[in-house]
Amino acid sequence: MVVYTYSEARQNLASLLDQAAKEGEVRIRRKDGQVFVIRLQPRSDSPLDVKEVDLGISTDDIVKIVREGRERP
Repeated sequence: MVVYTYSEARQNLASLLDQAAKEGEVRIRRKDGQVFVIRLQPRSDSPLDVKEVDLGISTDDIVKIVREGRERP
């Protein structure tokens, strides 16, 4: 694993982030010896994101069903 200096990280932030995404993490070392780890946070999808379901009906069919439902007393 490559450890970057603070100055290197600041100058090459975009490529450093790309490397973290590709390799899992990168480390940055300050002059005082402190080391920081940057890693990609896993994407969390919304629980409301659902895959589409092919019902085999057209948009026109759906509109017709909704209109019929509204016309009922």
